[in-house]
Amino acid sequence: MPAHFRLFRRLWRHHPMALGVFLAAFVLVLFFALRMTVFALHWSDPAQRAVQPQPWMTPGYVAHSWHLPKEEVFTLLALDPPPDRRMTLEEIARTKGVPLHQLLDDLNVALQARAPR
Repeated sequence: MPAHFRLFRRLWRHHPMALGVFLAAFVLVLFFALRMTVFALHWSDPAQRAVQPQPWMTPGYVAHSWHLPKEEVFTLLALDPPPDRRMTLEEIARTKGVPLHQLLDDLNVALQARAPR
């Protein structure tokens, strides 16, 4: 049996709580490292920059894609105060009683005019 298995078994026998906490922390670190890598790869893709708004997007996603503060996107959508929860553009249009295509067109025009170059 390799030495590292013997060490693991000895630690498990003598310090189960410490080893359990260490393993839980290790799993959390791996999870967040993987999550960060996936986000970094996604947002570094040039195809994800200045994407035309779609019904499934949230204002936060639009803000991130266009490199704008989220509050500015809320202003462009005339949402004052901002919603309490994350809402898609489709839900926002339904809540405001505006046709979805109109909201998307107006937002796209406003983004084109205000986006940093």
